[in-house]
Amino acid sequence: MGSLESAKKTAAYKAVDEYVKNNTVIGIGSGSTIIYAVHRLVERMKEENLNVVCVPTSFQARQLILNNHLTLGDLETHPKLDCAIDGADEVDSDMNLIKGGGGCLLQEKIVASCADEFVIIADYTKSSQQLGEKYKKGIPIEVIPMAYVAIQKRIKGNYGGNIQVRMALAKAGPVITDNGNFILDWHFPQGLTNWNKINIEISMIPGVVETGLFIKMAKKVFFGMPDGSIKEQS
Repeated sequence: MGSLESAKKTAAYKAVDEYVKNNTVIGIGSGSTIIYAVHRLVERMKEENLNVVCVPTSFQARQLILNNHLTLGDLETHPKLDCAIDGADEVDSDMNLIKGGGGCLLQEKIVASCADEFVIIADYTKSSQQLGEKYKKGIPIEVIPMAYVAIQKRIKGNYGGNIQVRMALAKAGPVITDNGNFILDWHFPQGLTNWNKINIEISMIPGVVETGLFIKMAKKVFFGMPDGSIKEQS
């Protein structure tokens, strides 16, 4: 296992060991690091006979839960979660997150908002001083398809930078989210810092469904480091 995968695994195992308790409901995030969290959860359930209900943030997370024979729940039956564990594309020094590189930002944010504790697991490449320092693919914004051009023009006019529709790799045309929407990736100009204000303003544009800016949401971040240690940020 390479140092990057090893770092993901270390962070995931630490978060599951520290935050998953018996008789709880847990949000299961999306992405490559979450696979290790699910592996650790399966191990603990076998070892400790835990009773844990898992609420997914995406089709991928749902398949992970089902394929590993974990108990699948949803927000209809479990609207209040004890904890949600998810990855991030970037975490800055103020614990602002960029999420949505995998296209699951809307459901991820809904599940995170329903959890008492929102915990992020990531490898060392996701840690930065300010947003955009390490993650160069822009901030994902999920939008209603009919509004995408109007939203592109509004954001570019208000803040600058470049903003494109995310195009699919294995199909012709744009990426379609689990919710049937488009994703815009906003490559914002350097020097923007007031992310809370920007997030609110973009969220208020008609046709914007959700942004990949997760502001003041994460309680703790576990970064797996190259030497096998864990850096904690809270």
